Amino acid sequence: MADLKVVYFPSCINRAMGKNEFQKEEDLQLTALTHQLLVRAGYTIIYPKELDAHCCGMPFSSKGFVAVNHKQSQLLEADLLRVSENGNYPILYDMSPCFYHSKEEFTSALKIVDPIEFMLDFVLPKLTIKKKKEAVAIFPVCSVKKIGKMDQLLALAQHCAEQVTMIDSNCCGFAGDRGFLVPVLNEHGLKDLKQQIPTHCTNGYSTSRTCEIGLEKASGMSFTSIFYLIEEVTR
Repeated sequence: MADLKVVYFPSCINRAMGKNEFQKEEDLQLTALTHQLLVRAGYTIIYPKELDAHCCGMPFSSKGFVAVNHKQSQLLEADLLRVSENGNYPILYDMSPCFYHSKEEFTSALKIVDPIEFMLDFVLPKLTIKKKKEAVAIFPVCSVKKIGKMDQLLALAQHCAEQVTMIDSNCCGFAGDRGFLVPVLNEHGLKDLKQQIPTHCTNGYSTSRTCEIGLEKASGMSFTSIFYLIEEVTR
């Protein structure tokens, strides 16, 4: 982590979407909260030059637009290479699915880091946990399972809460944007969600905004990025 600099790539979903209905008016939107959290941990933040034009390409790939996916991915990779000084600085992604997609697409030696690993290894050690939350639920999205970060997600949550419940589900069923278009997929994927969450638990966390939307609908409680949990307990 040379000079404690990090390139932060906020996903297009997190740039476009606001807070959920459970959050307070004074709560920060995720990209602003992430910026604040990184600064508190001592990082100088670098952003891609053409941020508003960038997407990892996954939405196009999932719809079968292969050429557009590759073009978007290549444009992002080129910009990240420039601003990271050819991979000299790590690149933080704030959504696990976007990280996974770029990891599969990129061909250069960029140090892209998923949100779980970066927070656990490089941010949390530089902050002081003031007071743990009593109980939280966490949901490992499909990409977290694919890259083998379930244990790290659990460890990250256990640093921040006394009791952690990891939701057991093969897939939440939201599948990118399919939960908006075919809600029965999400309903089926999370049909056992409520019975897994302890009654005294009122907050859930994950690393994908669209999955969190489905989790909120199925559980009737707040599900946000785990960045919010880290910010709260170290504030």
